[in-house]
Amino acid sequence: MADALIAVALLLVAVSATVAVVTRDPVRQALVLAVLGIVLAVLFTVLQAPDVGLSQLAVGSALTPLLLLLTVRKVRRRAQDRDGGR
Repeated sequence: MADALIAVALLLVAVSATVAVVTRDPVRQALVLAVLGIVLAVLFTVLQAPDVGLSQLAVGSALTPLLLLLTVRKVRRRAQDRDGGR
């Protein structure tokens, strides 16, 4: 049973990481990265590393995507200000 859970978690990690790489829109990439963080947290929990899973949940699925979304928003605003000022 445990081996099946590990295999499913690894498969989900591989699929979500591939989707994160293939996605071209930065906003969607950040959202897929959040999903990847959640899937990795599940994998770490299945592998009996709940402390690493909790850290991954906080950083990989919440903080990093949030920072990426804020950065994309700021870059897009600066581009609009620069283009609108002409």
